[in-house]
Amino acid sequence: MKSASSRSEKQPNVKRASTSAKSKTDFARLRSSKGAPASDHPEAEVRHIVRGVVRRGLQLQAPKSAISLRVDQDVLEWFKTQGPGYQTRINAVLRAFRDASV
Repeated sequence: MKSASSRSEKQPNVKRASTSAKSKTDFARLRSSKGAPASDHPEAEVRHIVRGVVRRGLQLQAPKSAISLRVDQDVLEWFKTQGPGYQTRINAVLRAFRDASV
């Protein structure tokens, strides 16, 4: 007698229905946009486009290292109040200090 777990007793492989949800992407709207960037997309801003154009042909920047840096709270808040990119500005200040110290 064969057990219920033997190969001959198992059900043949049946294609299962997809478990993923149906896409909610509005493909008709995407096709009609003619590739124009969305105004709510951050990279559609002119400054991002200009930065990309200016960087063309220049040498690649060296990769940056992630570190943990302890700074006074008021210093950090001041950099943050200057707007987005505060970490880049902190890096620029440190670089200027290094260059001035040489």
